[in-house]
Amino acid sequence: MKLWTYVSCTLSVVVPALVTLSTLHAQDVAMIKVPDVPLVLKSRGSFFIGGKSVEETPTELSSIFGKPLNANGHVTIDQMYVDFMVPQNVHGVPVIMMHGGTVTGKTYDTTPDGRMGWYEYFVRQGYPTYVPDGATRGRSGVDIADYNDVRLEAKAPETLPHAFRESDEYNWMMFRFGPRPGQSYPDSQFPASYAAELSKQGVPDFNAMLESPNSNALALSTLAHKLHGAVILAHSEGGSLPIDATLADDSGVRGLVLVEPGTCESRQLNDGQIEMLARHPILVVFGDHLGTDTGTPGFTWAGARSDCETMIARVNKVGGQASLIWPPALGIHGNSHLMMMDRNNLQIADLILRWINEKVDKASSRRK
Repeated sequence: MKLWTYVSCTLSVVVPALVTLSTLHAQDVAMIKVPDVPLVLKSRGSFFIGGKSVEETPTELSSIFGKPLNANGHVTIDQMYVDFMVPQNVHGVPVIMMHGGTVTGKTYDTTPDGRMGWYEYFVRQGYPTYVPDGATRGRSGVDIADYNDVRLEAKAPETLPHAFRESDEYNWMMFRFGPRPGQSYPDSQFPASYAAELSKQGVPDFNAMLESPNSNALALSTLAHKLHGAVILAHSEGGSLPIDATLADDSGVRGLVLVEPGTCESRQLNDGQIEMLARHPILVVFGDHLGTDTGTPGFTWAGARSDCETMIARVNKVGGQASLIWPPALGIHGNSHLMMMDRNNLQIADLILRWINEKVDKASSRRK
């Protein structure tokens, strides 16, 4: 398998306070960086995984122009939209890329400054790649029944599910672009002058509306099974979903890649679950500047990494193959929480692809 090399670069960037983000660079079609080599596909398309039909009242449905329907009706909720590309020449196992909080599958597509994202890059390396919008997010849609019930005073406001978005100022430090809003670390790999484009990716996060077990975990395990085996890669809020998907049904799971997960669930997993995870290779990836103040009481990225190291140790103790990549230990510095968008995003992708090639592709060949 050919692994492209993307040269790491660093740049000291200090941008204005985020309240003036509109003055920064904007993305348009003219600045998209189109590769010289054509992208050759066998197929591309989209579909839905999961979902259930539920009956709702006329006022919960609230038809067009605000006039309720005169009878109950059914809608589908908790479905997961999936976009995919299959290369003409397949060289590896399918990869599913799950996004994190307050964003969609756009996470893995063209970067804010117009470069190739992981979605296209993995396909160009010969990997069929599937990118969902999680249930209740983006093109997967969200159930509005509770909100219409509150609007019409059929339910109390405090019964509304928690929904949230994150401000640009909050994300600057949470995503570790720099020590304070508007100031980048000298070695930061994130293209800070395009932070306004990142802001446009934000969408409401309705994850609190999902039932337990999480419908996204079930959808991911179902998708992996239907693909006859896949690596599940996920990020941030969704970073522990590969674990949950494996525990739900590991028949299609070929490997787990956790990119800066908020937790690796080391304290929640019992011994039987650890043994189940140990049947599959696991990779955890964390970026740089983990000591940055997240602005979130009780949460640190250093703590998240420590939690993952505990999970890795437990898995390996029972014979598993779990490991952690920390780019600074390899001489690669400045990666943010959004390493799939960083200037050296393809360099980080190559590290993950090498791991998949060795631990999943070659392992599958040896078993045959």
